[in-house]
Amino acid sequence: MTPIVVSPTRAVPNMTPDYEVRLLLNPTAVFSSEFELKDTVFSAFNMTPTITKLNVQFLDTYSKEIYTAGWSARIRKTENEDDFELTYKKRYAITGGDIDAALTTANTDGFGDGDTKYKAQVEWGYQKQTLSISRKKTIADPGNSGTDLPDKSNSCKMLIDEAPDKFDNWSHNKWGTSALAMSRIFGPVLVRRSIGTWNGMPLHLEVWPLLNPGGTGIEYIVEASFKTKDRTTASVERSNLVACLQSKDWLLEQDSLKTQLVMERY
Repeated sequence: MTPIVVSPTRAVPNMTPDYEVRLLLNPTAVFSSEFELKDTVFSAFNMTPTITKLNVQFLDTYSKEIYTAGWSARIRKTENEDDFELTYKKRYAITGGDIDAALTTANTDGFGDGDTKYKAQVEWGYQKQTLSISRKKTIADPGNSGTDLPDKSNSCKMLIDEAPDKFDNWSHNKWGTSALAMSRIFGPVLVRRSIGTWNGMPLHLEVWPLLNPGGTGIEYIVEASFKTKDRTTASVERSNLVACLQSKDWLLEQDSLKTQLVMERY
């Protein structure tokens, strides 16, 4: 009798990320005296004069339990859209440019290629790279085309009701919803977005007015970003955009995670 050979269990492949290049611009170089982007910036990237407003807030406990675990829970409302966008995001540091190692770490946490409900993205800044795994959901906000966000009670209810299992049961059963039940709002931040192009790809230019570190005024974060599914394109076009911004003395040669700043300052 021929023995039955049992093949070893096939490992789940890593997720395939897309790439978002994010570079900071120097506000003093690209702003007018009214803290608006200069016309030269609009023309450089073929931007339309239309500006879209997005209101963003995060929820977490006072001790930032969710953020400390590498997660964020966000609600966003974009003007002229009828839905609130809820995002649950887990971040992984990328060390030494080893994107695949970060994807493997995420895989061991259960974020593998078979999970189509989550999206993997490499956030590629001036010096740093971060892997984010996110799950998005929408909740109708009928009749409201503005950017008003729900208050703390309703925000908590939305995020608890829609919480995905991997977020909710991250460190123990019902971890995520238990934290959300004790959370407060960090933000909100009313973002201005303009859209242009960079070498045939849509380029977003966002202005984030954040509280300054002392909480006494506003510090503006200006970020240019584009997305691509191809790692080589991301690398090449990032270098090209860096060179373009440097040639105009617009580049701020540093990185900042906007989520981190909101969590620190609000």
